[in-house]
Amino acid sequence: MKNKTLVSILLVIAIIVVANLISQRLNYRVDLTENGQYTLSKPTKDILRNLDQAITVTAYFSENMPPNIEKAKRDFQEMLVEYVNLSKGKIDYQFVDPKEDAQKQEALQAGIQPVMINVREKDQSKQQQAFLGAIVRSGGQQEILPFLPPGAPIEYDLTTTIKKLAVKDKPSVGLVQGHGEPGMAELGQVMEELNVLYSVENIDLEAEPSIPDRFRAIAIVAPKDTIPPAHLAKLDDYLSRGGQLFIALNTVQGDFQSAQGTALSTGLEGWLATKGLQVENSFVIDAQCGTVQVQQQQGFFTIRTPVQFPFLPVITDFPEHPATKGLEQVVLTFASPLRFLGGNEVNFTPIALTSVKSGIVNAPTIFDINKQWSDTDFPMSNLTVGGILEGKLAGQANSRIVVIGDGDFPVSGQQGGRQNPDNISLMANSIDWLSDDTGLIELRTKAVATRPIKQEYLSEDATGKRTFLKYLNFGLPILLVLLYGLFRMQRQKQIRLKRMQERYV
Repeated sequence: MKNKTLVSILLVIAIIVVANLISQRLNYRVDLTENGQYTLSKPTKDILRNLDQAITVTAYFSENMPPNIEKAKRDFQEMLVEYVNLSKGKIDYQFVDPKEDAQKQEALQAGIQPVMINVREKDQSKQQQAFLGAIVRSGGQQEILPFLPPGAPIEYDLTTTIKKLAVKDKPSVGLVQGHGEPGMAELGQVMEELNVLYSVENIDLEAEPSIPDRFRAIAIVAPKDTIPPAHLAKLDDYLSRGGQLFIALNTVQGDFQSAQGTALSTGLEGWLATKGLQVENSFVIDAQCGTVQVQQQQGFFTIRTPVQFPFLPVITDFPEHPATKGLEQVVLTFASPLRFLGGNEVNFTPIALTSVKSGIVNAPTIFDINKQWSDTDFPMSNLTVGGILEGKLAGQANSRIVVIGDGDFPVSGQQGGRQNPDNISLMANSIDWLSDDTGLIELRTKAVATRPIKQEYLSEDATGKRTFLKYLNFGLPILLVLLYGLFRMQRQKQIRLKRMQERYV
């Protein structure tokens, strides 16, 4: 009996050792995450298989770190192994522990700064410096990944960095200026995304006799001043040659200081109406919305409290389209609804809709931050705030215009403020789609998914449903454990009774 047990243990150990050796050779793993977090996407595979120059990745990771840091290092290393295999040796990598002064200086000079992390050692908690970055080099050029945070999706950062080094001749994208539009600095996050694949240039429609054909797409974002008819005629000329436009415009504006909302006219909304699309001079309100900070006096203290503000709709309904693939939520600021008027040889496709509880407030209006909103304030549903015009929009050539009824959604400002990531992805994805280069759309929106509670469960009428789901989530696991325990107890009892029988052998 002892010999059989020993043989069984040895066989199990041998199987485990052989399985580990085989897994190291085959480098195969099963990805059970919902969005394939550990599976390389098709755009990454295509980019790696078509590399025509060598890429070197030098990763700076400190050793003897907490488990989450070690896991981040292991995940990055496993990803690099896959990159090497897919690139057929065009990619090489090494890991460096910058514990020596020379290695530390090399990382610092490249732009990789150490971060402070909490470490527990001998029942004590202390802070320690750690390097978590990488340098990607190719042909005398280099790009820096200064910080690879644990748990964050890093495939997009690594692939776009490689793509940026591999692309030699970037196509051009134009950013219209001269009518109060935000500049590249105020669209910094969008520029970071677009500069991977494109050369973004400012366009002054006053100075240009016509929009050059080299531009794959033209973007017009949040103009504040009136656009002259001569400039609109140049846009028509560009469309007549098959041009592609991205337009994010404001037909209303809100002022928190005066608590007033007013209409805004730039001439662009009238020009779009001739194409069959009306951007209304009214505010979209939505029960699914963002918040504003309100000062409240409590005793001797003044505190800032977040208050829901329906004039900041949070968009989570995106009909299936490459421009919105993978988006989860876009936060708009004083948005306006779009209405398709129809037109010969023109099609309209909605790509962004409000929630099932939304409404419209005509301009001008007064904002009441302390208003108690109810379901009766939101009698509408699924209002269109973003869409695409396609067809013969000017002349006989087919062209396309992506229109968003909020001009400020991609603006991140000049003071280092960061915009919601999906806001940036909506504009960048739209430019990619207009430019017929959708390769990075899937990667850009590949991240750990969030699952906010749907608006239909937050209404006053859904109180009973919420209570039922709350107690179901709490009680069902306990009930299952109790049922399993009763089943095991009954089964063991039957086994004992069977063994007590005289004929049991």
